[in-house]
Amino acid sequence: MICRGNRMLCGKSRCSAILKLYSLLKTEKIVNSERLVGSSPPGVFIGRMGYPHVYAGPLVPPVLGDTSVYDAPEQWLGKTVDEIIGFRTNLVRAKFRVNVTKPFQNQNFVEKTLEITMAKEPVETEVVFKNKPSGNLLLDGEVQPMGPSAVVRNMEIETAKFDSKIEKAYGDGDLRAEEAVMQLFKNGVSVSKIQRAFSVGAFGLKNQRRIVPTRWSITAVDSAISRDLIDEQVKGKPIINEYMIYEFNYLGNRFLVLLTPSSWRYEWIEAWYPGTVWNPKSQNIAMGADWEGYHGRKTYASIGGCYYAVRLAVAEFLSKIGRQAGVIAMREIYPSFIVPLGVWINRESVREAFKNEPSNYSSLKDALDHVRSRFAVSLDNWIQTSTLLKDFLYQERLTKYLRK
Repeated sequence: MICRGNRMLCGKSRCSAILKLYSLLKTEKIVNSERLVGSSPPGVFIGRMGYPHVYAGPLVPPVLGDTSVYDAPEQWLGKTVDEIIGFRTNLVRAKFRVNVTKPFQNQNFVEKTLEITMAKEPVETEVVFKNKPSGNLLLDGEVQPMGPSAVVRNMEIETAKFDSKIEKAYGDGDLRAEEAVMQLFKNGVSVSKIQRAFSVGAFGLKNQRRIVPTRWSITAVDSAISRDLIDEQVKGKPIINEYMIYEFNYLGNRFLVLLTPSSWRYEWIEAWYPGTVWNPKSQNIAMGADWEGYHGRKTYASIGGCYYAVRLAVAEFLSKIGRQAGVIAMREIYPSFIVPLGVWINRESVREAFKNEPSNYSSLKDALDHVRSRFAVSLDNWIQTSTLLKDFLYQERLTKYLRK
C-alpha cells in the first residue's frame, strides 16, 4: 500500500494493480489523426521518467470552448467517477523532450507551454504530432488521470490572456519560488493553478528556475503552503478547548478529522479495504500512517503526497479560525473506490468536511466512541496504527495517575 504504484517496490516494470484497472476501463480513441485542435483548460503535464530528461507539454482535448473544468480539481467535488474520468480521458498529452535544468534549449515549445500555463482561461491550441496519439488512460495515486499521448512536431497557440497575479510572480526574478507560491495563495489563486505554474518553472530566482515533474510540483506546493500556514498562522494561536470531529463521505471514501485540545501536531491515517486499488489481493484491511510533531518533519512522508494535501486543508482551516490543535485525519476506503484519482480528492474532501458542523466532545473517550461508531475498521486498529492516538491515550492515563 505504501508503494501505490509509484516506487515499483515489487520489482516489476509496471504496477500490476494499475494494469488490472486498465482492463476494466473502456476508453475510446478520441483522436484519429496527427493533427489536433482544441482548447487547453489550461493544463500541462511534466513527466518524471528519465529525469532530468523528461517529457513535457500541454494537455489538449479535441474540444473548443470552455474546457476549464477538465483540469480544475477544485470543481470536481460532487462529480461521479465517470464524469471525472470523462474530463481526463479527453485530455491528450502533447509531449516533447526537455532537460529540466536547461529548459530553454527547447525554447519554442517550452515558451508556448508556459504561456498556456499562465493563461486565466482556456487557450485554443493546434498541435501536429509525429504519430497519432496512443496509449491508455494514465492512472496514478498522486496526479489526476490523463488520456493518450504523442510527440509534438509543431504547436501553435492563440494569444493567451494571462492571469495577472501569476504573470506578476513570473516577472519577478528576485522572488523566491516559495515566496511566490505563498503570495499567490494569499491572493486567492487556486492551488491547482499554482501547482501548474510551479511545474513549468514560472517561479523563483531568475537564474535558478527549473521545470518540475507534475507529481513533485503537486506535493511541493501543498507542502510549502501548509508549512507556512502552520508556522505563521497556527502555532502560537490559542488552543481549542474541546475535541472536535468533522466528517465527509465521497466516492467510497469516509473522511474523519479529529481535532484535539493540544499544541500543533498532525497525523494522516488510511485504511484500505480488500479489493481496493492499493489492496487488491489481501484478505485483510491495509493501513498506513505518518505523522509530525510540533516542529514538523524533515523527511518525506512514507504514505505519499496525500499527507501534504490533507495537511494543507487542515492548516488552512486552523488559520481561518485562528486556533491551534492537534490533528488526526483518517480515511476509510471501501471496495467501491476502484480508480486512483490523485491526491486532490483528499485535499478537497477534507476542505469540504470542515464546512460541516462538527461533533464536539469534552473527553477523548467520548470522541473516540464517536470515531468507533462512524468507521467499519475497529477502533483498536486505528489506535494501533496511530502514533498520536497512542500518545494522547498515554498522556491521559498519566495525568489521571498523577492526580491520584
